[in-house]
Amino acid sequence: MSDPLLLTFNAGSSTVKIGLFRRIDGRCLRIGKGTIDFRRRPLTFHLTEGPAVADVTLAAVPEGPLEDVLAETFRWLAQHFDMGAVTAVAHRVVHGGDTFSRAVLIDDTALDGIAASTPLAPLHQPQCVRLIRAIRQLHPALPQTASFDTAFHGSQSDVVRRFALPRVLHDAGVKRYGFHGLSYAFIARELARVAPAAAKGKVVAAHLGSGASLCALDGGVSRDTSMGFSTLDGIPMATRCGALDPGVILYLLEDGSRSLAAVNDILYKQSGLLGMSGISADSRELLASDRPEAREALEIFAFRIAGEIARLAATLGGLDAVVFTAGVGENQPWVRAAVAARLEWLGLALDGEANAANAVRVSAAMSRVAAFVIPTDEEQVIADEAESVLAATTRA
Repeated sequence: MSDPLLLTFNAGSSTVKIGLFRRIDGRCLRIGKGTIDFRRRPLTFHLTEGPAVADVTLAAVPEGPLEDVLAETFRWLAQHFDMGAVTAVAHRVVHGGDTFSRAVLIDDTALDGIAASTPLAPLHQPQCVRLIRAIRQLHPALPQTASFDTAFHGSQSDVVRRFALPRVLHDAGVKRYGFHGLSYAFIARELARVAPAAAKGKVVAAHLGSGASLCALDGGVSRDTSMGFSTLDGIPMATRCGALDPGVILYLLEDGSRSLAAVNDILYKQSGLLGMSGISADSRELLASDRPEAREALEIFAFRIAGEIARLAATLGGLDAVVFTAGVGENQPWVRAAVAARLEWLGLALDGEANAANAVRVSAAMSRVAAFVIPTDEEQVIADEAESVLAATTRA
């Protein structure tokens, strides 16, 4: 008899990452992972880990019912895994608002609460809700759980979370929530494994991917973060603007030539590295380019990251270590070096060879601030939290 399996879904704005885990004695061991990329035509499922690594062209269309996409993906997975052994499905949900402070079993009330937070995360939440409902339709008996990106930051104080707006707006939910919490939860525990002394101190973790943010950790607990009310805030990202004078938004709207939807598109999809360079949202393409706009975009990116690290160090009252993670953070030595060069005054110095090799520890021997490169694993956190929720439900 096969071990029970757990399926995880990590929904982005244009992709869905799928993880397959074997459930053994209260632990979750990954046995496969892949991505459905809704930007590709034809629609493609890319299996990146497991018995077969391949790009699978799907007959379903991105604009069609999500149930068709999932049913076809499940049929292909069944050729390599015992999909009949799947006993639960777990989701990453970007926004939990003030409603969800921990992972939960998804019942009708929880699903309504997740859907109600859609205006707070319009880029990600709708896709997640669609996934939950599609799986309910395909496999109504399968329990589903939700893990929230905002929950990890619930430890932050009101001094950090409050905007300088009328108190009635804060009470209505207009506050700093923070995101990438599942990634930071993984980094906090992984740093405790590879460098326990550093993990007990004051650490800034930099999640640098297409979406990017930083988090101030004190003994592994979130104290501040660069993202605030929305996933637009903080440092520039692949296509998102990062922190912006709100007067710019008023200016873009007040002459009436741009709709709210058009401004939304500028801020979320036309800005960041793409907007600054006019070339690409991909740091790899910008690093390979000899155009001055490409280098300027990267320099601004590094400049803003370094400035945010310094701000978060002020929140912490010191800085013992920096952790770089996610696609850019894990794989771009130039970005790490450019950030570190602006933080020499804080005592951060990188070892050139270790940095070039993407080593785990990249700080120089004489550096007062330790620096690490640690791959993140949000799906593992989703699976582990789901296992805890399911075990608690069974005991109840």
